[in-house]
Parts: sequence; C-alpha cells; structure tokens
Amino acid sequence: MTGESDYSKYDLARLQAELEQEREMKEMLEESVSDLRSTMCELQERLHSVDGEGNEWKTRYETQTELNGQLERQIALVHERLEDLRGNPMDRLASIRSYDDMPVETLRQRLKLLTEEKCDLQTQLMDCHLRTEQEGKAFHKTNDERRAYLSEIAKLSSTLEAQRRQCSTQPQRALDGKLRSSVRHS
Repeated sequence: MTGESDYSKYDLARLQAELEQEREMKEMLEESVSDLRSTMCELQERLHSVDGEGNEWKTRYETQTELNGQLERQIALVHERLEDLRGNPMDRLASIRSYDDMPVETLRQRLKLLTEEKCDLQTQLMDCHLRTEQEGKAFHKTNDERRAYLSEIAKLSSTLEAQRRQCSTQPQRALDGKLRSSVRHS
C-alpha cells in the first residue's frame, strides 16, 4: 500500500509537463535522425554519381589501350627495321647500295619523309604523355572525392546509429530517473 501512496503524491500536472517534455525531446531526436538520413541519402547519391562516371573512365581506358596498341605496333615495326639493318652485313650493304643508287633529290625526299615521321612520332609521344598525366590527375581528384564521400557517409552512419541508441534508451532512463527523484523528495 505504501507503494501506491508514493505514486499518489505525484502531481498530475507535473507528470503531464514531464511527459510533454519527453515528447518534445523525442520529436527533436526524430527530426535530427530524419535530417541525418536525408543527408546520408544525398551523399550516397553523390557517391553513385561518381561511380557512374566509370563509363567515362572506361572509355578513356579503352582509348588509351588502343593508342598503346598502335604505339606498340609502331615500335615493333621500328625494331624490325633496326634488326634488318643490324642483321646480315651483306643486307646492310645492300640497303646502303640501294641508297647509293638513288638520285640526290629522292634521298632528300626520303630524308624529309623520315624527319616528318620522326616529328609525328615525337608529337604523338608527347600527346600521350600529357594525356596520361591529365587523366591521372583527374582520376586522383575523383578518387579523393569518392573517399571523402565514403568517409562522410561512415561518420553520418555512426552518428545516426548513436542517436538511434540514445533515442531508444534516453527517454526510458530519464523517466525512471525523474520518478525516482520524485519518490525521494516525497
């Protein structure tokens, strides 16, 4: 009976005020959780849009692979020519003799053609080098952004989980604590 008399000492208005305060706290926490969820969804969408850029990177990769293949074929052709020249000394002399038999104007044209080919190859090499550097920088920038998004999503997820735990345990603890303190004061 003494337990019932302890509870009867509570003022109904005070209990209603505490209940209203707890409801406000719960509403505030739910709003905070909702905001965190929407922020997390936005970040996940941004992350997926970065992942969606994979098609662009795939295209770049395929283009670069094709360009590398062309360069490798050109290198192989140059190596074959070099081997032909280094190979049989008689063959070397034959090619030299073929140049000896050519008129000077034809040799000049041949030299001009080889010089242009060399310049074209050097230009292609520089273009490939610059493109590789630019794409490398773009890749690292995008990768850093992706990591930042993942980090932010992880932080928000842990904050959201902590608030969920707090929301589920705090109102019960607060109510228990208030009831105990009210019983002691009575």
